[in-house]
Amino acid sequence: MIRIEDISYSVSGRQLISGASVVIPDGHKVGIVGRNGTGKTTLFHLLTGKLALDDGAVELPRKARIGGVSQEVPSNEVSLLNTVLAADTERSELLAESETATDPTRISQIHERLADIDAYSAEARAASILSGLGFDAAAQARACSEFSGGWRMRVALAAVLFSEPDILLLDEPTNYLDLEGTIWLETYLAKYPHTVLVISHDRTLLNKSVTSILHLHDKNLTLYTGNYDTFDSVRRARLAEQAAMAKKQEAARDHLQSFVDRFRAKASKAKQAQSRLKMLERMEPIASSVENGVASFSFPNPDELSSPIVRLDEVNVGYDDTPILRKLNLRIDANDRIALLGANGQGKSTLSKLLASKLEPMGGEWIRSSKLKIGYFAQHQVDELHLDETPLQHIAREIPKAGQAKQRARLAAGGIGPEQADTLVGKLSGGQKARLSMLLATLDSPHLVILDEPTNHLDIESREALALALASYEGAVVLVSHDPHLINAIADQLWLVKDGTVLPFNDDMEAYKKLLLAERGGTAKAKDKIQTQKVKKADKGPKPATIAKRKNLQPLQADVTKCEERVTKIEEMKGQIERRLANPSFYASDDPAKIAELSKKHAEIIQALKKAEILWERASERLDAAKEG
Repeated sequence: MIRIEDISYSVSGRQLISGASVVIPDGHKVGIVGRNGTGKTTLFHLLTGKLALDDGAVELPRKARIGGVSQEVPSNEVSLLNTVLAADTERSELLAESETATDPTRISQIHERLADIDAYSAEARAASILSGLGFDAAAQARACSEFSGGWRMRVALAAVLFSEPDILLLDEPTNYLDLEGTIWLETYLAKYPHTVLVISHDRTLLNKSVTSILHLHDKNLTLYTGNYDTFDSVRRARLAEQAAMAKKQEAARDHLQSFVDRFRAKASKAKQAQSRLKMLERMEPIASSVENGVASFSFPNPDELSSPIVRLDEVNVGYDDTPILRKLNLRIDANDRIALLGANGQGKSTLSKLLASKLEPMGGEWIRSSKLKIGYFAQHQVDELHLDETPLQHIAREIPKAGQAKQRARLAAGGIGPEQADTLVGKLSGGQKARLSMLLATLDSPHLVILDEPTNHLDIESREALALALASYEGAVVLVSHDPHLINAIADQLWLVKDGTVLPFNDDMEAYKKLLLAERGGTAKAKDKIQTQKVKKADKGPKPATIAKRKNLQPLQADVTKCEERVTKIEEMKGQIERRLANPSFYASDDPAKIAELSKKHAEIIQALKKAEILWERASERLDAAKEG
């Protein structure tokens, strides 16, 4: 059991945690959530003793082994498999002693203990964990020095999972995983036999892997039973209830104060007035605990272009003279929503760079609309920002003729407020830098937005804001992300990048998860299960004319389905906004700017819905005409 009693901690005069208490039973899997900067990582350091409490106490189980991911595995010549095996120090020490021990009793004790800790299956377990995190058998035999820092972080994660500490602490573990590694980790944590505390902004992982949510908010800790969706629902209900109670109390206070003001001077009513005045003094105010709104994202809508806006015919692409992807036959239409699936190293970023004109094709035909504008965001671009300049200076360089008022307005639309606009980029948070980089990439109203891992520095609320912005954006989107929730919210097409090619994956994310887990678990042949648009030839099939007509109808039917799904998603977003606008607690903040911003977003969503419905209607008419023809 982990017992946190009345703890407080401050840094540089700023109070992060004040009088917080919570009890976490043994074996619980707890997701720790809260806005960026609230002190989640600090809480881990307080639990492990890396930081000293200002006040209070932390009580951990006696002799409990606490494990977390180290900064990074050293770059040495030890193989990945042996690096992970070495993480179980007891096993390593017992095996070393068994080679030199001579006393029969001690030898017996050593082998009995090795059996107790399942030491003889250790290599298989370590190999399974490494495989789940994306290392095949050949990679596991290679030295750590052959891998980049990001891959060595995966080895560090594999090592701590293999060592199976009694209390496992994970701080944003999916930040250095791809989607496939994230999916595997969800399943692994759900079955982990001991206590897990995981800090994460990945909503899907928090829904699949944990049974409780620990919310760090307003310097306090609150433990909720259930996954993230349950926590979110309960928290919103509590906020609404608290806001309603605060409103009722305010009305009661106004009524009492009115009586006091009217009758205090009258002798006949003085006693009653004094009594009501004491009631007012004793009445503890109920705080209307409405959380600050999350800054929005903004993707300017482009001019209309006829489809397709991009077409690849037999295209090869790679680096130097080595193709990474071959014989690509792909098409992107003006309102497509495409997510790229595939393990790291398969070529997702290569394809993104090709579509963004950062790489030239090595062969084949690459056709683009002559007026096509592309917005491209990748994580490395955040590192290319000028740390000694402000966001205002960045945007002034891009649109110098706009004037400072319009430049600030564009920053505000992208979630960079007045204070951040004049702050040096080097002092901004990772999320604010990502917002700035995304804003700069989309200034000229692109027809196609390519986002390569846009969520690494964003909290859950900011990810929801990003999904909302993409839903109302009227151009095409190509998304690479390790966040399954964002993919489900945005994408209506899945492309699988694997084995040097790119093929449509004609199923949903749940099917892909099952396929991936089967593949990395070695229980199925994934290649046989990947569904593509290739049609198997039958010995006896329909007549050629029927085949030709069906082939002509396929893209029209796909357009109708895509339009229908987009209308559904925009309607969901519209419903979310309308529920917020209908909630009395939303107006309790008395922040006209926030209310105006959401009202504006509501109007934009309505316009986007009208356009989406028109596109749906036109696509349906084209399909009906083709069927009758």
